[in-house]
Amino acid sequence: MAAELVEAMNMVKSFRVSDLQTLLASMGRSKSGLKQDLVGRALRLVQTEYSPELLKNVRQLYESRFPKTSGWLAARRPEGVPVAYSSLNSSPNATSQGADYLNGISKPIPAPAAEVKLVPLPFYQTLETLLPPTELIAQNNEKLQDSQCIFELTPNQADQIRNASELRPGIRSIQVVLRICYTDSIGVQEDQYPPNIAVKVNQSYCHVPGYYPSNKPGVEPRRPCRPVNITPWLHLSNVTNRVTITWGNFGKRYSVAVYLVRVFTAADLFSQLKLCSVESAERCRERIQDKLRFDPESEIATTGLRVSLICPLVKMRLGVPCRVLTCAHLQCFDAVFFLQMNEKKPTWTCPVCDKPAPFELLTIDGLLSEILSETSEDIEEIEYLTDGSWRPIRDEKERDRERERSNTPEYPVVDICIPEANGHSPAHSSTSLTGKSGSGSVGMGGVAGGPGVAPGGGAVIKRTYLSHKK
Repeated sequence: MAAELVEAMNMVKSFRVSDLQTLLASMGRSKSGLKQDLVGRALRLVQTEYSPELLKNVRQLYESRFPKTSGWLAARRPEGVPVAYSSLNSSPNATSQGADYLNGISKPIPAPAAEVKLVPLPFYQTLETLLPPTELIAQNNEKLQDSQCIFELTPNQADQIRNASELRPGIRSIQVVLRICYTDSIGVQEDQYPPNIAVKVNQSYCHVPGYYPSNKPGVEPRRPCRPVNITPWLHLSNVTNRVTITWGNFGKRYSVAVYLVRVFTAADLFSQLKLCSVESAERCRERIQDKLRFDPESEIATTGLRVSLICPLVKMRLGVPCRVLTCAHLQCFDAVFFLQMNEKKPTWTCPVCDKPAPFELLTIDGLLSEILSETSEDIEEIEYLTDGSWRPIRDEKERDRERERSNTPEYPVVDICIPEANGHSPAHSSTSLTGKSGSGSVGMGGVAGGPGVAPGGGAVIKRTYLSHKK
């Protein structure tokens, strides 16, 4: 579903104004406004009201504009979004080298299902197709099945693998990977392993990603279905490579494919993001003003929108603020941490609203990047105002301290002075609030306006008011 949603959104981004108006009108939405507004409205519609009827309308509009394309083919990439890496099966002339047999050496390969297409993956760029998506066929009624395929690498393909740089020890940037997906449904398919999967390459078992442990009681562990790297066990020569797939036959239908790919790191994708998908500060201000624009039909007027400068992923200050083009919120997450986490455990989900966050829809917020460079580290939140400007939001405790400092009352300070032998207080102690001595002082227990002498030669007590701050 997530893959089809991404495809539908990509199709919408390629629509003309007339196509967007037709789509919005068919779903009972307003079709007035600039193209930018129509695109945003249509994308929100696709994301929030995902239905077969809506997808049918999107598909029909797309195919009416591009009649040569059929099925759920990848839409043209919208402007402002990073250039997509080569899609799977992108080269019509790419042929399987020696991959003439599957499910047993003596059996010819079943015709590849033309409608089955694996979803493009951000960390993998397909260079060549060694085996197109081909269905795994059960040979008997046993629950465990073995299916085989064979192929040979051309000298050029072998050289590419040998000469590839190492991402880390033993892992090259050019790989041969095996991918498996469902065959039951039509359209773009996500990777999905069959039960009890095992992969043997040239008589050696290769590593298949295991399950993620679950911290929640009663929740089954989740298995990351990512491409299986079979490169270390291949013959990098004209010797035939044999791959055996063991899988559980429990009613589901699966297809297998083999590709020569280039593998990217999180740093590579981050460089691509900085190069091709940065939303300007001016465009961000326009977006904020649109959100805060007064709506006469609304009884509540929004005068500001608060945005945290703390990344929701790692609870640290944002370094490179990033968000998804189709998300309605302005809150960002850190691009570097987001890509690193998806490199290890691909989920591609927005950490703010939990909606799909595919790489091709990520964008760097230019305005928030400027704000982060202009504010001190102790500022953790800002507020956008209706005119597109912003102001820092101080911490509540800091505001309380400032309020106390500005509203501190004056407290009396009582000075107790010891009288001299003649019964009068010392000269330095007989100064009143006005700075005059003698009758200007106030004696506790004395007579008002009289000399500052306590009855019986006692101490003279004066009140001097000083400003005291907590």
